[in-house]
Amino acid sequence: MTDLSRIEDLVQRRTHEAGDHEGPFSIHVLGLGKTGANVVESFVRAAADSSLSDGGFSALAIDIGDGDLAGVRDAAKSSSGQVRTVALPALDSETLFSGLRRYREYLKAEFPRYYWNPNYEPWLPNDLEIPAADGHFDRALSKAIYGVEYYQGHEVTQELDAFVAGIQDSQATPIVCVVFSLAGGTGSGIVVDLARHLSNIKLGRRPWVLGMGVLPCDGDPDEVFDGRLFPAINELDCMVDAEKNQGVMTVWGDLYKNPFTAGFFAIPQNAVYERTGDLEATHKAVDAGLAAFLVRDGGKHVYESIKALNWLNVDASSWHPAIRGEQSDRWLNLLAVDDADNAPAISDRELVDGVEPPFAEVRWYGKSAAGDTAAVELPKTRVDAAVVTYADASPAGASAFVPKVSKLDLRWFAPTRDAYDTFDWEQKLMAHSWILDLGVLLCEPSTRFESMGGECLLGCACWVVVPHAAIRGEELENVPLA
Repeated sequence: MTDLSRIEDLVQRRTHEAGDHEGPFSIHVLGLGKTGANVVESFVRAAADSSLSDGGFSALAIDIGDGDLAGVRDAAKSSSGQVRTVALPALDSETLFSGLRRYREYLKAEFPRYYWNPNYEPWLPNDLEIPAADGHFDRALSKAIYGVEYYQGHEVTQELDAFVAGIQDSQATPIVCVVFSLAGGTGSGIVVDLARHLSNIKLGRRPWVLGMGVLPCDGDPDEVFDGRLFPAINELDCMVDAEKNQGVMTVWGDLYKNPFTAGFFAIPQNAVYERTGDLEATHKAVDAGLAAFLVRDGGKHVYESIKALNWLNVDASSWHPAIRGEQSDRWLNLLAVDDADNAPAISDRELVDGVEPPFAEVRWYGKSAAGDTAAVELPKTRVDAAVVTYADASPAGASAFVPKVSKLDLRWFAPTRDAYDTFDWEQKLMAHSWILDLGVLLCEPSTRFESMGGECLLGCACWVVVPHAAIRGEELENVPLA
Protein backbone atom coordinates (compact mmCIF):
# COMPACT_ATOMS: atom_id res chain seq x y z
CA MET A 1 0.00 0.00 0.00
CA THR A 2 1.50 3.35 -1.03
CA ASP A 3 1.66 6.28 1.38
CA LEU A 4 -1.07 8.17 -0.49
CA SER A 5 -3.40 5.17 -0.78
CA ARG A 6 -2.92 4.50 2.92
CA ILE A 7 -3.98 8.04 3.72
CA GLU A 8 -7.02 7.67 1.49
CA ASP A 9 -7.85 4.41 3.25
CA LEU A 10 -7.62 6.16 6.61
CA VAL A 11 -9.91 8.99 5.50
CA GLN A 12 -12.49 6.93 3.63
CA ARG A 13 -12.77 3.87 5.89
CA ARG A 14 -12.35 5.79 9.16
CA THR A 15 -9.89 3.17 10.38
CA HIS A 16 -8.95 5.37 13.34
CA GLU A 17 -12.42 5.50 14.88
CA ALA A 18 -12.58 3.93 18.34
CA GLY A 19 -14.26 0.55 18.44
CA ASP A 20 -16.44 -0.81 21.20
CA HIS A 21 -13.39 -2.53 22.69
CA GLU A 22 -11.47 0.75 23.03
CA GLY A 23 -12.02 2.98 26.03
CA PRO A 24 -13.37 4.34 28.24
CA PHE A 25 -10.67 6.97 28.61
CA SER A 26 -9.48 9.24 31.37
CA ILE A 27 -7.81 12.57 30.58
CA HIS A 28 -4.98 13.98 32.69
CA VAL A 29 -3.72 17.47 31.86
CA LEU A 30 -0.39 18.88 33.02
CA GLY A 31 -0.16 22.62 32.28
CA LEU A 32 3.16 24.48 32.40
CA GLY A 33 3.66 28.23 32.64
CA LYS A 34 0.93 30.84 32.23
CA THR A 35 -0.47 29.28 29.05
CA GLY A 36 -0.55 25.82 30.57
CA ALA A 37 -2.25 27.10 33.73
CA ASN A 38 -4.93 28.89 31.70
CA VAL A 39 -5.66 25.75 29.68
CA VAL A 40 -5.86 23.70 32.89
CA GLU A 41 -8.37 26.17 34.33
CA SER A 42 -10.55 25.93 31.20
CA PHE A 43 -10.17 22.14 31.15
CA VAL A 44 -11.24 21.73 34.79
CA ARG A 45 -14.34 23.88 34.24
CA ALA A 46 -15.25 22.00 31.06
CA ALA A 47 -14.63 18.58 32.62
CA ALA A 48 -17.04 19.35 35.46
CA ASP A 49 -19.90 19.46 32.92
CA SER A 50 -18.76 16.49 30.83
CA SER A 51 -18.85 12.70 30.90
CA LEU A 52 -15.41 12.85 32.54
CA SER A 53 -16.88 14.40 35.67
CA ASP A 54 -17.16 11.06 37.49
CA GLY A 55 -13.47 10.74 38.37
CA GLY A 56 -12.33 10.50 34.76
CA PHE A 57 -9.84 13.35 34.85
CA SER A 58 -7.11 15.05 36.83
CA ALA A 59 -4.98 18.15 36.35
CA LEU A 60 -1.77 19.72 37.59
CA ALA A 61 -0.64 23.28 36.83
CA ILE A 62 2.98 24.34 37.44
CA ASP A 63 4.36 27.87 37.11
CA ILE A 64 7.05 30.06 38.62
CA GLY A 65 5.23 32.21 41.15
CA ASP A 66 1.58 32.03 42.09
CA GLY A 67 0.10 34.83 39.98
CA ASP A 68 -1.46 32.67 37.26
CA LEU A 69 -2.56 29.73 39.41
CA ALA A 70 -5.45 31.32 41.34
CA GLY A 71 -7.90 30.59 38.50
CA VAL A 72 -7.02 26.90 38.60
CA ARG A 73 -7.67 26.71 42.32
CA ASP A 74 -10.96 28.54 41.90
CA ALA A 75 -12.05 26.09 39.18
CA ALA A 76 -11.04 23.18 41.41
CA LYS A 77 -13.58 24.20 44.07
CA SER A 78 -16.42 22.81 41.98
CA SER A 79 -14.46 19.89 40.51
CA SER A 80 -14.76 16.18 41.25
CA GLY A 81 -11.33 15.43 39.85
CA GLN A 82 -7.88 15.69 41.38
CA VAL A 83 -6.71 19.25 40.64
CA ARG A 84 -3.41 20.54 42.00
CA THR A 85 -1.08 23.52 41.55
CA VAL A 86 2.60 24.14 42.18
CA ALA A 87 4.08 27.64 42.44
CA LEU A 88 7.80 27.17 41.93
CA PRO A 89 9.77 29.75 43.93
CA ALA A 90 11.90 32.40 42.25
CA LEU A 91 14.97 31.13 44.10
CA ASP A 92 17.55 33.58 45.32
CA SER A 93 20.97 33.32 43.71
CA GLU A 94 22.68 31.56 46.62
CA THR A 95 20.03 28.84 46.90
CA LEU A 96 19.84 28.34 43.14
CA PHE A 97 23.58 28.00 42.57
CA SER A 98 24.00 25.80 45.64
CA GLY A 99 21.56 23.36 44.05
CA LEU A 100 23.08 23.64 40.58
CA ARG A 101 26.55 22.76 41.90
CA ARG A 102 25.13 19.39 43.00
CA TYR A 103 23.66 18.60 39.58
CA ARG A 104 26.26 15.94 38.80
CA GLU A 105 25.08 14.01 41.86
CA TYR A 106 21.45 14.24 40.73
CA LEU A 107 22.16 13.11 37.18
CA LYS A 108 24.47 10.27 38.26
CA ALA A 109 21.72 8.94 40.53
CA GLU A 110 19.20 9.22 37.71
CA PHE A 111 21.20 7.31 35.14
CA PRO A 112 24.53 5.53 35.78
CA ARG A 113 25.70 6.20 32.23
CA TYR A 114 26.13 9.88 33.09
CA TYR A 115 29.71 11.01 32.60
CA TRP A 116 31.07 12.56 35.81
CA ASN A 117 32.72 15.65 34.37
CA PRO A 118 35.46 17.00 36.66
CA ASN A 119 35.11 20.38 34.93
CA TYR A 120 31.40 20.67 35.68
CA GLU A 121 30.01 24.14 36.32
CA PRO A 122 26.41 25.41 36.46
CA TRP A 123 25.22 26.47 33.03
CA LEU A 124 23.93 29.85 34.22
CA PRO A 125 26.18 32.94 34.35
CA ASN A 126 27.45 33.59 37.88
CA ASP A 127 26.28 37.21 37.82
CA LEU A 128 22.73 36.39 36.67
CA GLU A 129 20.04 38.50 38.28
CA ILE A 130 16.99 36.48 39.30
CA PRO A 131 13.74 38.32 38.40
CA ALA A 132 10.76 38.62 40.74
CA ALA A 133 8.21 35.81 40.58
CA ASP A 134 5.96 37.83 38.25
CA GLY A 135 8.79 38.65 35.83
CA HIS A 136 9.99 36.93 32.66
CA PHE A 137 12.14 33.83 33.12
CA ASP A 138 14.42 32.77 30.30
CA ARG A 139 14.32 29.11 29.35
CA ALA A 140 17.73 28.29 30.84
CA LEU A 141 16.74 29.85 34.17
CA SER A 142 13.32 28.15 34.24
CA LYS A 143 15.06 24.82 33.70
CA ALA A 144 17.42 25.53 36.60
CA ILE A 145 14.64 26.45 39.05
CA TYR A 146 12.57 23.39 38.14
CA GLY A 147 15.60 21.07 38.29
CA VAL A 148 16.83 22.25 41.69
CA GLU A 149 13.33 21.95 43.17
CA TYR A 150 12.66 18.57 41.54
CA TYR A 151 15.93 16.86 42.43
CA GLN A 152 15.80 18.04 46.04
CA GLY A 153 12.37 16.48 46.48
CA HIS A 154 10.45 19.69 47.06
CA GLU A 155 6.78 20.40 46.36
CA VAL A 156 6.97 19.95 42.58
CA THR A 157 8.33 16.41 43.03
CA GLN A 158 5.64 15.49 45.53
CA GLU A 159 2.82 16.88 43.39
CA LEU A 160 4.17 15.22 40.26
CA ASP A 161 4.21 11.92 42.15
CA ALA A 162 0.59 12.48 43.24
CA PHE A 163 -0.37 13.29 39.63
CA VAL A 164 1.29 10.07 38.44
CA ALA A 165 -0.45 8.05 41.15
CA GLY A 166 -3.82 9.31 39.90
CA ILE A 167 -2.94 8.26 36.36
CA GLN A 168 -1.87 4.81 37.47
CA ASP A 169 -4.98 4.34 39.60
CA SER A 170 -7.32 5.18 36.71
CA GLN A 171 -9.80 2.44 35.89
CA ALA A 172 -10.01 3.79 32.32
CA THR A 173 -7.34 4.08 29.60
CA PRO A 174 -5.35 7.18 30.59
CA ILE A 175 -4.28 9.85 28.12
CA VAL A 176 -1.83 12.41 29.55
CA CYS A 177 -1.64 15.84 27.89
CA VAL A 178 1.30 18.17 28.60
CA VAL A 179 0.31 21.72 27.60
CA PHE A 180 2.61 24.76 27.32
CA SER A 181 3.44 27.73 25.12
CA LEU A 182 6.21 27.37 22.57
CA ALA A 183 6.76 31.13 22.77
CA GLY A 184 7.17 31.49 26.52
CA GLY A 185 10.16 31.02 28.79
CA THR A 186 8.75 29.09 31.74
CA GLY A 187 6.66 26.39 30.06
CA SER A 188 9.03 25.62 27.19
CA GLY A 189 12.01 25.81 29.55
CA ILE A 190 10.58 23.30 32.02
CA VAL A 191 8.82 20.86 29.67
CA VAL A 192 11.95 19.33 28.15
CA ASP A 193 13.02 17.93 31.54
CA LEU A 194 9.63 17.44 33.16
CA ALA A 195 8.32 15.40 30.23
CA ARG A 196 11.33 13.07 30.56
CA HIS A 197 10.78 12.68 34.31
CA LEU A 198 7.06 12.08 33.81
CA SER A 199 7.04 9.75 30.82
CA ASN A 200 10.36 7.93 30.76
CA ILE A 201 10.92 7.56 34.50
CA LYS A 202 7.73 7.80 36.56
CA LEU A 203 5.27 6.34 34.04
CA GLY A 204 7.74 3.96 32.41
CA ARG A 205 6.46 4.92 28.93
CA ARG A 206 3.27 2.92 29.52
CA PRO A 207 0.38 5.45 29.28
CA TRP A 208 0.00 7.73 26.28
CA VAL A 209 1.74 11.10 26.82
CA LEU A 210 0.72 13.77 24.31
CA GLY A 211 2.65 17.01 23.89
CA MET A 212 0.51 20.09 23.18
CA GLY A 213 2.45 23.25 22.30
CA VAL A 214 0.53 26.48 21.69
CA LEU A 215 2.04 28.30 18.71
CA PRO A 216 2.74 32.04 18.77
CA CYS A 217 0.55 34.41 16.78
CA ASP A 218 0.95 37.80 15.13
CA GLY A 219 -0.56 39.51 18.16
CA ASP A 220 2.24 38.39 20.48
CA PRO A 221 4.86 40.94 21.60
CA ASP A 222 7.79 41.45 19.25
CA GLU A 223 10.25 39.85 21.70
CA VAL A 224 8.50 36.50 21.23
CA PHE A 225 9.99 36.40 17.73
CA ASP A 226 13.44 37.64 18.76
CA GLY A 227 15.12 34.25 18.34
CA ARG A 228 14.05 32.43 21.51
CA LEU A 229 11.73 30.22 19.45
CA PHE A 230 14.61 28.75 17.47
CA PRO A 231 16.16 26.70 20.33
CA ALA A 232 12.71 25.77 21.69
CA ILE A 233 11.48 24.23 18.43
CA ASN A 234 14.82 22.57 17.73
CA GLU A 235 14.99 20.91 21.13
CA LEU A 236 11.54 19.46 20.53
CA ASP A 237 12.59 18.47 17.01
CA CYS A 238 15.50 16.46 18.42
CA MET A 239 13.20 14.91 21.02
CA VAL A 240 10.32 13.89 18.77
CA ASP A 241 11.84 13.20 15.33
CA ALA A 242 12.95 9.57 15.77
CA GLU A 243 16.05 9.88 13.59
CA LYS A 244 17.39 12.97 15.34
CA ASN A 245 16.37 11.58 18.73
CA GLN A 246 18.44 8.47 18.02
CA GLY A 247 21.42 10.77 17.47
CA VAL A 248 20.92 12.20 20.96
CA MET A 249 20.44 8.79 22.59
CA THR A 250 23.60 7.51 20.90
CA VAL A 251 25.55 9.82 23.19
CA TRP A 252 23.28 10.21 26.22
CA GLY A 253 21.24 7.02 26.51
CA ASP A 254 17.65 5.82 26.49
CA LEU A 255 16.38 8.17 29.19
CA TYR A 256 16.48 10.84 26.48
CA LYS A 257 14.12 8.89 24.23
CA ASN A 258 11.17 10.97 22.99
CA PRO A 259 8.84 11.25 26.02
CA PHE A 260 5.80 12.18 23.92
CA THR A 261 4.67 8.62 23.25
CA ALA A 262 1.35 9.78 21.76
CA GLY A 263 2.86 12.40 19.44
CA PHE A 264 2.84 16.17 19.48
CA PHE A 265 -0.02 18.55 18.69
CA ALA A 266 0.67 22.19 17.85
CA ILE A 267 -2.18 24.62 18.53
CA PRO A 268 -2.30 27.53 16.02
CA GLN A 269 -3.79 30.88 17.07
CA ASN A 270 -3.52 33.23 14.10
CA ALA A 271 -6.96 32.47 12.65
CA VAL A 272 -8.55 33.28 16.01
CA TYR A 273 -6.46 36.43 16.35
CA GLU A 274 -7.48 37.56 12.86
CA ARG A 275 -11.10 37.19 13.97
CA THR A 276 -10.81 38.89 17.36
CA GLY A 277 -7.99 41.39 16.85
CA ASP A 278 -7.35 41.04 20.57
CA LEU A 279 -4.66 38.88 22.16
CA GLU A 280 -6.46 38.22 25.44
CA ALA A 281 -9.68 37.29 23.63
CA THR A 282 -7.66 35.00 21.36
CA HIS A 283 -6.14 33.19 24.31
CA LYS A 284 -9.52 32.72 25.98
CA ALA A 285 -11.10 31.35 22.81
CA VAL A 286 -8.22 28.93 22.18
CA ASP A 287 -8.18 27.79 25.82
CA ALA A 288 -11.94 27.15 25.72
CA GLY A 289 -11.77 25.34 22.38
CA LEU A 290 -8.88 23.14 23.45
CA ALA A 291 -10.58 22.27 26.75
CA ALA A 292 -13.80 21.37 24.92
CA PHE A 293 -11.88 19.08 22.55
CA LEU A 294 -10.14 17.28 25.42
CA VAL A 295 -13.28 16.53 27.42
CA ARG A 296 -15.75 15.88 24.60
CA ASP A 297 -17.25 12.36 24.54
CA GLY A 298 -14.99 11.25 27.37
CA GLY A 299 -11.76 11.89 25.47
CA LYS A 300 -12.78 9.84 22.43
CA HIS A 301 -11.75 12.52 19.91
CA VAL A 302 -8.31 12.92 21.44
CA TYR A 303 -7.79 9.17 21.26
CA GLU A 304 -8.94 8.91 17.65
CA SER A 305 -6.57 11.69 16.58
CA ILE A 306 -3.69 9.86 18.28
CA LYS A 307 -4.77 6.64 16.61
CA ALA A 308 -4.75 8.32 13.21
CA LEU A 309 -1.11 9.28 13.76
CA ASN A 310 -0.23 5.70 14.59
CA TRP A 311 -1.94 4.49 11.43
CA LEU A 312 0.24 6.86 9.43
CA ASN A 313 3.49 6.21 11.33
CA VAL A 314 3.45 2.41 11.67
CA ASP A 315 4.23 0.13 8.75
CA ALA A 316 1.02 -1.29 7.26
CA SER A 317 2.22 -4.90 7.63
CA SER A 318 2.54 -4.59 11.41
CA TRP A 319 -0.16 -2.06 12.33
CA HIS A 320 -2.01 -2.56 15.58
CA PRO A 321 -3.67 0.05 17.87
CA ALA A 322 -1.24 -0.84 20.67
CA ILE A 323 1.85 -0.12 18.55
CA ARG A 324 3.21 3.38 18.94
CA GLY A 325 4.51 4.81 15.72
CA GLU A 326 7.86 6.55 15.40
CA GLN A 327 7.63 10.21 14.42
CA SER A 328 9.55 11.59 11.45
CA ASP A 329 10.76 15.14 10.86
CA ARG A 330 7.08 15.87 10.10
CA TRP A 331 6.15 15.46 13.76
CA LEU A 332 4.04 18.60 14.15
CA ASN A 333 0.30 17.96 13.97
CA LEU A 334 -1.90 21.06 13.88
CA LEU A 335 -5.07 21.05 15.97
CA ALA A 336 -7.26 24.08 15.24
CA VAL A 337 -9.86 25.06 17.82
CA ASP A 338 -12.01 28.08 18.61
CA ASP A 339 -14.81 28.83 21.03
CA ALA A 340 -18.22 27.18 20.61
CA ASP A 341 -19.60 29.99 18.41
CA ASN A 342 -16.90 30.02 15.74
CA ALA A 343 -15.51 27.55 13.23
CA PRO A 344 -11.87 26.49 13.68
CA ALA A 345 -9.43 27.48 10.97
CA ILE A 346 -5.73 27.52 10.15
CA SER A 347 -4.58 30.88 8.87
CA ASP A 348 -2.25 31.14 5.90
CA ARG A 349 0.00 32.98 8.36
CA GLU A 350 0.90 29.64 9.97
CA LEU A 351 2.56 27.75 7.11
CA VAL A 352 4.88 28.73 4.28
CA ASP A 353 3.50 28.76 0.75
CA GLY A 354 3.30 25.42 -1.04
CA VAL A 355 3.06 23.16 2.01
CA GLU A 356 0.60 20.29 1.43
CA PRO A 357 -0.08 18.17 4.53
CA PRO A 358 -1.38 14.64 3.80
CA PHE A 359 -4.98 15.22 4.88
CA ALA A 360 -7.25 17.21 7.18
CA GLU A 361 -10.15 16.14 9.33
CA VAL A 362 -12.96 18.44 10.47
CA ARG A 363 -15.25 17.30 13.26
CA TRP A 364 -18.55 19.10 13.81
CA TYR A 365 -20.32 18.60 17.12
CA GLY A 366 -24.05 19.28 17.50
CA LYS A 367 -26.83 19.77 14.98
CA SER A 368 -26.39 23.55 14.79
CA ALA A 369 -22.85 23.09 13.51
CA ALA A 370 -23.56 20.57 10.76
CA GLY A 371 -23.08 21.83 7.23
CA ASP A 372 -20.90 24.83 8.02
CA THR A 373 -17.88 23.31 6.31
CA ALA A 374 -17.27 26.39 4.15
CA ALA A 375 -16.49 28.35 7.31
CA VAL A 376 -13.39 26.23 7.96
CA GLU A 377 -10.22 27.51 6.30
CA LEU A 378 -7.50 24.86 5.98
CA PRO A 379 -4.33 24.47 3.93
CA LYS A 380 -4.49 22.46 0.72
CA THR A 381 -3.97 18.78 1.45
CA ARG A 382 -2.89 15.79 -0.65
CA VAL A 383 -6.17 14.01 0.07
CA ASP A 384 -9.47 15.87 0.34
CA ALA A 385 -10.44 16.79 3.89
CA ALA A 386 -12.70 14.42 5.78
CA VAL A 387 -15.75 16.05 7.37
CA VAL A 388 -17.53 14.18 10.15
CA THR A 389 -20.61 15.36 12.04
CA TYR A 390 -21.64 14.17 15.48
CA ALA A 391 -25.17 15.51 15.40
CA ASP A 392 -26.12 14.53 18.94
CA ALA A 393 -23.04 16.01 20.58
CA SER A 394 -23.42 18.77 23.14
CA PRO A 395 -22.35 21.48 23.38
CA ALA A 396 -22.04 22.49 19.74
CA GLY A 397 -18.61 23.20 18.31
CA ALA A 398 -15.95 21.95 15.94
CA SER A 399 -12.27 21.02 15.66
CA ALA A 400 -9.89 20.60 12.74
CA PHE A 401 -6.84 18.33 12.63
CA VAL A 402 -4.02 18.63 10.08
CA PRO A 403 -1.21 16.10 10.66
CA LYS A 404 2.43 15.79 9.68
CA VAL A 405 4.06 19.14 9.04
CA SER A 406 7.69 19.94 9.80
CA LYS A 407 9.38 22.80 11.60
CA LEU A 408 10.48 24.09 8.18
CA ASP A 409 6.81 24.42 7.20
CA LEU A 410 6.19 27.00 9.93
CA ARG A 411 6.21 30.51 8.53
CA TRP A 412 8.14 31.93 11.49
CA PHE A 413 10.88 29.29 11.61
CA ALA A 414 13.35 30.93 9.20
CA PRO A 415 12.84 34.47 10.59
CA THR A 416 13.38 33.33 14.17
CA ARG A 417 16.54 31.49 13.07
CA ASP A 418 17.81 34.74 11.55
CA ALA A 419 16.96 36.58 14.77
CA TYR A 420 18.76 33.93 16.84
CA ASP A 421 21.90 34.48 14.75
CA THR A 422 22.02 38.09 15.96
CA PHE A 423 22.21 37.01 19.63
CA ASP A 424 25.47 37.20 21.53
CA TRP A 425 26.69 33.99 23.12
CA GLU A 426 25.06 34.53 26.50
CA GLN A 427 21.69 35.33 24.90
CA LYS A 428 21.92 32.09 22.94
CA LEU A 429 22.70 30.19 26.12
CA MET A 430 19.74 31.66 28.01
CA ALA A 431 17.38 30.76 25.14
CA HIS A 432 18.28 27.04 25.44
CA SER A 433 17.09 24.49 27.98
CA TRP A 434 17.26 20.78 27.05
CA ILE A 435 20.62 19.04 27.79
CA LEU A 436 22.25 22.23 29.07
CA ASP A 437 22.86 20.25 32.27
CA LEU A 438 24.80 17.73 30.19
CA GLY A 439 27.01 20.54 28.94
CA VAL A 440 25.52 20.83 25.43
CA LEU A 441 24.34 23.95 23.59
CA LEU A 442 22.22 22.17 21.01
CA CYS A 443 21.83 24.80 18.29
CA GLU A 444 25.53 25.63 18.03
CA PRO A 445 28.07 23.57 16.06
CA SER A 446 29.90 20.78 17.83
CA THR A 447 33.38 21.61 19.12
CA ARG A 448 34.37 17.95 18.66
CA PHE A 449 33.08 16.79 15.29
CA GLU A 450 32.85 18.98 12.24
CA SER A 451 29.33 19.34 10.79
CA MET A 452 27.60 17.93 13.91
CA GLY A 453 25.53 19.88 16.42
CA GLY A 454 25.98 20.58 20.12
CA GLU A 455 28.64 22.97 21.36
CA CYS A 456 30.36 21.73 24.52
CA LEU A 457 30.02 24.11 27.49
CA LEU A 458 32.35 22.36 29.92
CA GLY A 459 35.67 21.94 28.15
CA CYS A 460 35.06 18.27 27.43
CA ALA A 461 33.73 16.37 24.42
CA CYS A 462 29.93 16.74 24.68
CA TRP A 463 27.93 16.66 21.45
CA VAL A 464 24.96 15.06 19.70
CA VAL A 465 24.99 12.86 16.60
CA VAL A 466 22.75 15.22 14.67
CA PRO A 467 24.06 17.32 11.77
CA HIS A 468 24.19 21.00 12.58
CA ALA A 469 22.57 21.70 9.20
CA ALA A 470 19.58 19.52 10.20
CA ILE A 471 19.17 21.54 13.38
CA ARG A 472 19.28 24.80 11.45
CA GLY A 473 16.96 23.48 8.75
CA GLU A 474 19.53 23.97 6.00
CA GLU A 475 20.62 21.77 3.13
CA LEU A 476 22.54 18.68 4.25
CA GLU A 477 25.72 18.07 2.32
CA ASN A 478 25.91 14.27 2.38
CA VAL A 479 26.04 14.20 6.18
CA PRO A 480 24.19 11.11 7.46
CA LEU A 481 22.15 11.10 10.64
CA ALA A 482 22.97 8.44 13.22
